[in-house]
Amino acid sequence: MEVQFREFNPFDLWIWLEFETTPSSMEQQYIEEVFNSWFYLGKLGAFNAENLQVQDMGVDISYMEYNIEMSDHIMMAPMHNMAEFQYEGTWGRCWFDLGTSDLISLDILINSLNQLSKEYVNINKLIIGGENEDWRVDRRQDAMFSDN
Repeated sequence: MEVQFREFNPFDLWIWLEFETTPSSMEQQYIEEVFNSWFYLGKLGAFNAENLQVQDMGVDISYMEYNIEMSDHIMMAPMHNMAEFQYEGTWGRCWFDLGTSDLISLDILINSLNQLSKEYVNINKLIIGGENEDWRVDRRQDAMFSDN
């Protein structure tokens, strides 16, 4: 799976997937579950790089003391909004407002989609941000955005 980054605006972000073939309904379900799960974790503030206590500890976390109160003293980092996933031929896309979630969220999404591509759905390309000349964005379609 090739990964490309284009113009990045976390508050107005299109994520594009190019598949090897037109995805079946089962393949679409896999893709949408990954994106929905990623968004719901983001909406709950899971992608907050200021509170990575376990990661920062290193490999030996035996008997680690976790400071749950630390989250009370850092800025929240929730995602704000997600549109419905759309398909056209071998392309899929979804719009996001990543809010104040940290960029670790994109690494987690890329890792997830890379593994999904190896096991379930052949994804040729993941494009994060910008426009896609094969499928233009109609900025007047405000009604397409949901309030997940």
